Amino acid sequence: MLKIYNADCLVQLKSMPDNSVDSCVCDPPYGISFMGKRWDYDVPSVEIWQQVLRVLKPGGHLLTFAGTRTQHRMACRIEDAGFEIRDLIMWVYGSGFPKSLDVSKAIDRAAGAEREVVGQKVRGDVEKAKTSGSTYASAIANKNNKAIFGYGVENITAPATDAAKQWAGWGTALKPAVEPVTMARKPLAGTVAENVLQYGTGAINVDGCRVGTETITSLPTNTKSNHHYAQDEWTKTHIIGERKTYAGRWPANIIHDGSEEVVSLFPETTSGKMAAGTMRHNRDGWAGPMPVITGGETYGDAGSAARFFYCAKASKKDRGPTNKHPTVKPTDLMRYLCRLVTQPNGLVLDPFMGSGSTGKACVLEGFNFIGIEIDKEHYQEARKRILEAKAKKGG
Repeated sequence: MLKIYNADCLVQLKSMPDNSVDSCVCDPPYGISFMGKRWDYDVPSVEIWQQVLRVLKPGGHLLTFAGTRTQHRMACRIEDAGFEIRDLIMWVYGSGFPKSLDVSKAIDRAAGAEREVVGQKVRGDVEKAKTSGSTYASAIANKNNKAIFGYGVENITAPATDAAKQWAGWGTALKPAVEPVTMARKPLAGTVAENVLQYGTGAINVDGCRVGTETITSLPTNTKSNHHYAQDEWTKTHIIGERKTYAGRWPANIIHDGSEEVVSLFPETTSGKMAAGTMRHNRDGWAGPMPVITGGETYGDAGSAARFFYCAKASKKDRGPTNKHPTVKPTDLMRYLCRLVTQPNGLVLDPFMGSGSTGKACVLEGFNFIGIEIDKEHYQEARKRILEAKAKKGG
């Protein structure tokens, strides 16, 4: 099923039946008046989230992006609507630029003082931007390489007044490098097991979202009884079960864009390793000699701590040549998020469809989809992108 509507989401949601949707994955307004857009003057109301709650099946998950300044407002309204807040996923990226006021320049400007140009600096990878086909590249071309949207060449000026010299190097904002995703869940009908069996919701798809292809082997399970055996006898008779091997790491609440800037922030680590001869921890009141890892085997893995799911920001190819939406999310990221909280062939809702990244992701993942978008231009772009994905998949 694939249904998309050019409508007010509150009105459209009210027409939908109770307990009919498996999950909701969306990128709603952040309430920061982005680019002066009226639709972004506030985060969605409690009433909207109440309607999302109503149409979700018991145990159905909600994943919603938010801005760092207003994430608390988003989460509070979601919780006030009746959802249980389960976690916060952080999408970390390295391509953001600070929208900060230079305090020293502001002081000189207010005083009417002219600052001396003492040099120039390049902001961002201009050559990469020029060849990326991005909106940044076109902005540079149109503005004769003037610094705009974080890219270009900018004059370096010296403070003119004593006050400006005192406050040189001060600004008003940090570099943006993260977008939070609130993970919430509609209350269960009974236990998790009962809810999953009845509705197919309430759990997350761990194995379907494991990260990477590395092999991870777990230790066997040890019993807690008869702690007074000799060490070798304990090792022989009190190990139960077998070592289990998994392909990929357990999905974490961090997602990153794979950029050198982000990966370099994570140290090289060794996790879960036990070398031959290592003494096991004295747990459960063990009174005899400690069991020892024998042989040459070790467990765990090593490498950069950035071993999480990664996805770069949406490319021009991913966005589409006619897409003018200012906050397009990458399709691969939306595929991962939909897969995390939706059962196979499940129905995903996006009440703030924008240019259709969630819908495109659902088509490629084999999920059913209901999307709602109030802006006609964005709705048309979403429809185009989703149908193109459907045709590409052969559906």
